[in-house]
Amino acid sequence: MAFAFSGFEGFEKRLELHFFGDDPTILQLGLRKLSFDCIQQTLQAVQCTVVSAVGNSYLDAYVLSESSLFVYPTKIIIKTCGTTQLLKSITPLIFYAQTHLGLTLSLCRYTRGSFIFPLSQPFPHTSFEHEVTYLETTLPSDLCFRKASIMPSKSSSHSWHVFTATNIPHHSHAPYSQNHAYTMEICMTDLDPVLARKFFRRPGDGKTGDSAGKEMTELTGIGEINSHALVCDFAFDPCGYSMNGMDGEWYSTIHVTPEDGYSYASFECVGSMSDDVDIIHVLRKVVQIFRPGTMSVSTTSSLGSEVWREVAGAVEPMGLKLRSCAMDQFPDSGSVVFQTFTPLRRKSAQ
Repeated sequence: MAFAFSGFEGFEKRLELHFFGDDPTILQLGLRKLSFDCIQQTLQAVQCTVVSAVGNSYLDAYVLSESSLFVYPTKIIIKTCGTTQLLKSITPLIFYAQTHLGLTLSLCRYTRGSFIFPLSQPFPHTSFEHEVTYLETTLPSDLCFRKASIMPSKSSSHSWHVFTATNIPHHSHAPYSQNHAYTMEICMTDLDPVLARKFFRRPGDGKTGDSAGKEMTELTGIGEINSHALVCDFAFDPCGYSMNGMDGEWYSTIHVTPEDGYSYASFECVGSMSDDVDIIHVLRKVVQIFRPGTMSVSTTSSLGSEVWREVAGAVEPMGLKLRSCAMDQFPDSGSVVFQTFTPLRRKSAQ
């Protein structure tokens, strides 16, 4: 079958895996003890590579050729874009965690938005139905509490896909109950073209991806989103940008595909409502940096409506109107709220 030319797929697939074990000496570093060769082998199955890395006392963060990887002692998050086959990382990660560290998978969570170029995706990402079937057959049978859901919006082209599987549906150490933790995933399309141009490199600039990335971080104001964060950034040639930020045990990440016609940017962070990070400041800075034509925000937490109400209150003064809001509950992952926004004044081409 011949496909028409399509641009680069910015929308990421996100996989979060939690493990447990009985040996406290192993658990101090846990998954962070996996060799770089194991990580490379896993990413080879996904079809991406490491381009930069940084770590602190809580986690290791890798910028990938296609997005990001975060490794905690008992948790790993992989986020990849393009035509990567993210779900193919599950089998090697389960194997390496079990055979090298004695760790066992206890939770799997997979999320993604709606692809801009769905026909370009390889199996098992050819449809959400195929992804769910792949997950159902790949995951260990003891992760028996499972749920798959497509959360809708008013636009048929924007929906949020969620799959979770766990062996304990309501656990005292659930990932989104401790310290009122939350994960926020923001997807933005139709970026302001003037702002998007800042993520293009000049031909023959003579800079490395690291030095050009640092320049973009400063030029665009990304460094001001959380001035306390340790930033690892990378600029691709001729265009595109990735950043991982680390602030103690919390991370944030940004990925930008700036090309006209299919421009896309994402911002993701994990945090706690009890911490000092001002979520309103964060959201407003993100909107200022990209000025998207459409924006979706997915918030996963145990806080019910508390976080998503702050989201709407933060961005509506920036000229974005809440167009739809959907909520669902998932085993051992708390509630997921999916909100979509568009400008109060729509562009004439829309």
